[in-house]
Amino acid sequence: MNRFHALASGVTVSLGVVLSGAALAQNVASNFCVAVNGGFGSGGTSYIAPAFTLPAKNNCAAWSGFTKTATTVIAISTGTGCLASDGRVLTLSIFNTDPTFFGEGKAVADQIQLCPKGVTGCPITGQDVGNFGPGLAVEQPCTASLLALPPTHD
Repeated sequence: MNRFHALASGVTVSLGVVLSGAALAQNVASNFCVAVNGGFGSGGTSYIAPAFTLPAKNNCAAWSGFTKTATTVIAISTGTGCLASDGRVLTLSIFNTDPTFFGEGKAVADQIQLCPKGVTGCPITGQDVGNFGPGLAVEQPCTASLLALPPTHD
């Protein structure tokens, strides 16, 4: 095999690895944040999942993180996010606990539907119809201050 053919084969293999990695990167966990009624700091609520994997079309993924609302209230949140079969609508079912704010043994639930960023032809207006709604829901940038979980909160 001549040097050119060996080099070309190596480039082809490397390119295939890069493209495969790019395809897999779509399902890599990353920060995912949702603002309802303007989000935390603007009079609304923000749902923060520091390691949420946007599911593939017609699939669901676990939601784990926290919810910031009011001025200092932070609730711990768990739930599920499911992406519609056409990949355009994400439905989140999130349960929040904060004994200081909601009372001992109490949890509140929110059902949120929105189109993730980058979706074209979104068929809905994002909404939260749960405890922290009703209100407009949109994906929001996960800023450093939004991702910060203080050691004490109510």
